[in-house]
Order: sequence, then structure tokens, then C-alpha cells
Amino acid sequence: MTRNQLDDLIAQGESARLEFKRSISAAHRIARTLVAFANTSGGKLLIGVADDGSITGVPSESREIHKIEEATDRLAEPALSVTYETLSPDGRLVLIITVEESPEKPHYAMDETGKRTIYVRAKDKSVPTNKLIIASGAADVPLLKSPVARTLIQYLRRNDDITAEKYGKLINVSAYRAGKLLTQFSEQGLLLLINKSRPVRYALKLTE
Repeated sequence: MTRNQLDDLIAQGESARLEFKRSISAAHRIARTLVAFANTSGGKLLIGVADDGSITGVPSESREIHKIEEATDRLAEPALSVTYETLSPDGRLVLIITVEESPEKPHYAMDETGKRTIYVRAKDKSVPTNKLIIASGAADVPLLKSPVARTLIQYLRRNDDITAEKYGKLINVSAYRAGKLLTQFSEQGLLLLINKSRPVRYALKLTE
């Protein structure tokens, strides 16, 4: 990656596929982000970049990489494979960690007590869920291009998530029917199920 490419990436801001960190405070915390990328659409983690996009750099490449390896090898289950590269714009070291969407998902992140949790990416956050619905394969194109899908996508581009009750009101159907549609969209890979808290919520997976 060149300096210009890095600047262009930072200019995009944090998103479902991009996160900034000044440094890694704890391996179990960064495991959540890496697992969330792997469980969703992949992504990049820029270490040495502040939340506002300013390049701060990291003092020790080896210390940050050690925490990344602990997160991927010991705190992610199954273990994660990531790639990384370094850049030193203006003498400040930035680590670029790339995580691909994993064929082995769901991956769990372990916390400091050993508890395992699935994380997914919803907009620019890594959020916990109890279940990951894996896309079934061949896409139902008419369903994904239907008016009810367009309404859903437009809403979720402006909001973090949606419930069956809210979706039902948007498209004028019962909450039960809306819930069935949301499950279908999840099975098609359009949505992520977030059911760690009630009511069950759904977030947009597709980022394009």
C-alpha cells in the first residue's frame, strides 16, 4: 500500500470494513474486531491511526503484532488467518491488518474470563450476537430486488439496525410477516441477525 492509498483509505472513515486504533490496549478486545470482520464481509484494521483519522503511529511494531497474534491464534475460535503490512508516513509507523471474510465462520472471540461470543460488524461497530445465519448459496434475485428489500436497505443505510415490529410498520405488514422476511433476507446474506439482546434486531451486511 502506498501513502496515497493509505490517505484515501483513512479519508473513507470507519465503516463495516474499516476500523482505526491508536494502539491495541488488550488482545481480547482486538479479537472482537478481527472476529467481527471475519464473520461479516472482511475488513482492514489500521493501527496507529486515531478515531479522527490523524496518523499517530505506534511505538513498537513487535508489541502490536504480538497482541494481534495472541488474538488470532489463542483468542479466536477457530483461529484466524490475517495479513499485515507496515507504512511509515512522516516517520510514524502504521500497521495495516487485513482480514478476509472467513469460509470457517462463525468465529468466536474469547474474553478475559474465557467466555466465547460471536461478533459481527454492524456499520462501524463490532457487536455480539448469539447466532450467525450463513447465506444459503444461490441468491433469490427477485426477493433482493423487491420493493420491500429496497425499503429495508434505504432504512438501514440511515440507521444501525431494525426490528420486525419497525419493519412491519415500514412496509405495512404484521410484525410476524416482517420477521419472516427479515429471516429470509438474513439467509440470503443481506442482513445480520443481532439477537444478544431483545427485541431481536437485524443490521445490513452488504456494504456496496
